[in-house]
Amino acid sequence: MKKFIVTGVAGFLGSNLLKKLLKEGHSVVGIDNLSMGSLENIQPYLEHPDFTFLQKDIVDWETFETLGGSHDVLIHLAAFKIPRYGKALDTLQINIKGGENVLEFARLHGIKCVLASTSDVYGMSPDLPFREDGDCLVGSSKVSRWAYAVSKLYDEHLALAYMEAYGFPVVLLRFFGSYGPNQHMSWWGGPQSVFIEKIYKDEVIPIHGDGMQTRTFTFVEDTVQGIYLSAIKEEANGEILNIGAGGDQEITILDLARLLKRISGTPGELKYELIPYDQISKGRKYQDVLRRVPDTSKAEKLLGFKAKVGVEEGMKIAMEWQLKMYEKNLAK
Repeated sequence: MKKFIVTGVAGFLGSNLLKKLLKEGHSVVGIDNLSMGSLENIQPYLEHPDFTFLQKDIVDWETFETLGGSHDVLIHLAAFKIPRYGKALDTLQINIKGGENVLEFARLHGIKCVLASTSDVYGMSPDLPFREDGDCLVGSSKVSRWAYAVSKLYDEHLALAYMEAYGFPVVLLRFFGSYGPNQHMSWWGGPQSVFIEKIYKDEVIPIHGDGMQTRTFTFVEDTVQGIYLSAIKEEANGEILNIGAGGDQEITILDLARLLKRISGTPGELKYELIPYDQISKGRKYQDVLRRVPDTSKAEKLLGFKAKVGVEEGMKIAMEWQLKMYEKNLAK
């Protein structure tokens, strides 16, 4: 049994990782300020003898001062995502200050630190599939969406510098389009969350740009398996790893909408509207990633990681979960 600390434990990835860690017999101290996470996500585990929940903020150093040093691994998932609708300052300050606090705590106690990064750091790189040793090509500083990528690149460099200076192991994980149960049911959770809602309300789906941009979606159980293997295997130490489905799961956003409509079994034709980027970003300049495809051969070689759930199978599960949540909320 290992003793884990998980930040962002009540969020999408955090709550699914918590389930995995407890199932494997580990103990967990989970931290979340519940600004984006939900207590409902971790409700089944609040009375578990091997789980302690702290409703605290990672940007406050006092949060870490109360933890003590008897832990083996710190997994840092808490973050503020792409500031599509503003709040770039929150993205930068939360991600950078939170990352600094996490790494300083790991340094003080000499414990392994696994940090969540993002596929967004590859930016507009034309080199596909994205390899961990490839270039990171973010766009103009005038485009606020890149604040997220920049904040995560800072965390990556800081983590590697800490490891070099102080000798404790770090692992950096770049995630690709995770989805599934406990996903946030808004754009924060990804386009599939919004598309599912619109389909079942028989409303028009808003598709940004021309819909031909592609993503590689990864079912949450696969993402969690990648996190878990990175945490327990020494082979991951000091590495940057893509955690995602293979290139055969790449799909255009428009085809994703069509897939969700088909598996929903709802009557009628798909209703969608193409929304120019300047409209979704309230007149500010916006840049999108045209293709996002990972090379996962490194994680497969080092960890034995390989995503198993196909996009249609996974989207069915995500849809069923989201519909149950709607029904539950209506019943309240």
